[in-house]
Amino acid sequence: METPMPTDPRFAEAIRRFDEENDHDPHRIVVNGLNRGYEAVYSEWVTDWVRRLSPEPSEALLLAARCQHLCRWKIPRDSYERTRTGYLRWRTELKRFHAEKSGEILREAAYPVEIVAAVQDLNLKKNLGRDADCQILEDALCLVTLQHQLDDLIVKAERQTMVGILQKTWKKMSPVAREFAMGLHYSDEAKALLEEALS
Repeated sequence: METPMPTDPRFAEAIRRFDEENDHDPHRIVVNGLNRGYEAVYSEWVTDWVRRLSPEPSEALLLAARCQHLCRWKIPRDSYERTRTGYLRWRTELKRFHAEKSGEILREAAYPVEIVAAVQDLNLKKNLGRDADCQILEDALCLVTLQHQLDDLIVKAERQTMVGILQKTWKKMSPVAREFAMGLHYSDEAKALLEEALS
């Protein structure tokens, strides 16, 4: 049975704004015959996984799922050096940017400071390892990577790099998320890489 969405009109307005912003993504994909911004579709994938992982997700968690990559294309990876340090700086800046942007929209939708802070904490993954909602969001992000992005990553990365990425992804996931991951459909190459990473 599908988890009902919150009925608060502020929730509907915030989701509408998040989706509207993300649909401006210049990276377009066609889903069900519609040409859409990639980040708009990505945020729906994350939301779907959150709802599968959590029977009663909090409002803050659902909001955070929808804005976790809000306007991500505005800070491209190429704006930072192609090193491990550059990658980490890029990821840190992205998290700050998503939190600031989500906070602006939530305040405009008249959400109280407590909800705004809770969503921003999730955007920043502030309490990962201590907060159940943060782990659910992390699980959802990992499952989206495995279900929708893995084959594209395989094309771009060396085999051993991919094995390392999969090992790190697996470590971040809860036992429940790992169980879901084992039930996903993978291409032959992705399946072989996953088996190698987990061996």
